[in-house]
Amino acid sequence: MSLLEITPNGLYCGAGEFYIDPWGPAERAVLTHAHAAHGRAAGSYLVAKPGERLVRALLRPEALIECVDYGGPITIGPVRVSLHPSGHILGSAQVRVEHAGEVWVFSGHYKLAHDPTCDPFEPLVCHTFVTEATYGLPIFRWRPDAEVRDTIHSWWRANQQAGRVSLLFAHPFGKAQRLLALLDSSIGPIYCHEAVESVNRLYREHGIELPPASAANAIPYPGSLILAPPSANGSAWAKRFGPASNALASGWMRIRGTRRRRSLDRGFAFSDHADWPALLRAVEATRAEAVCVTGGFRGAMVRWIEEHGGAAFALEGQWEEAEP
Repeated sequence: MSLLEITPNGLYCGAGEFYIDPWGPAERAVLTHAHAAHGRAAGSYLVAKPGERLVRALLRPEALIECVDYGGPITIGPVRVSLHPSGHILGSAQVRVEHAGEVWVFSGHYKLAHDPTCDPFEPLVCHTFVTEATYGLPIFRWRPDAEVRDTIHSWWRANQQAGRVSLLFAHPFGKAQRLLALLDSSIGPIYCHEAVESVNRLYREHGIELPPASAANAIPYPGSLILAPPSANGSAWAKRFGPASNALASGWMRIRGTRRRRSLDRGFAFSDHADWPALLRAVEATRAEAVCVTGGFRGAMVRWIEEHGGAAFALEGQWEEAEP
């Protein structure tokens, strides 16, 4: 039996009797990060300490949560478990599982790009590496953050000159905060949808520095930039701000036609997931004998690894968390 195996309720470690990011009922769960797709009903949760505030905001108030420092090993039965930074969002973690001389690492969602709002990805040597493949195709390559920032600033300034509000949509957990940290607040006032601002507060409580931003309300703000979740696009809330230009920050903007299908004025290819080159670098750094590929374009990534002399196979699960 493998150290980790897929069951009807999720990825399970039989030796330690715990699940990692389960999608069904679980007595004990290890969570990689605080996005909703990973917070399933469980009796207790193990999370990385930097993500505690986010996880508590996500889960029911009475949930039993145990927090550990990055790298601090604990034992669950005969299994040695430790959590290590994945670079995805604040508190996100890879799960290292060791038993009887065998080491598996479950990456969760990760990126290798610099991000001032969370700890950087930590490469971990292991026998088996379970990697995501949300953007597991060669077409997905991200531009440097400075270039994306400058492009957003140019769009914002053009909207100011035209007397329009700039509505920038981004995932409210992590990506919006990373964008906020990039923006130059001297250009104009920045406002945030409450779904974004509520997470901003948690980041600031953890000591993450973010530029000043106020909660957006019904008053129009010509020339300002407003950060909001993608679900707000086209909503009555968004229409309250008068003339506006809308844009989405997402890795899917690398696919032709995405902006048009979503009725957007602009799109910025910007993601909290690893792009194709970063996925390959991460896999190589683990020196894993076998690579399990989950989510996204897992089939394509498995073929690439095999064609280049590696051992890989697809692992199907319900971790799919499509970036908006």
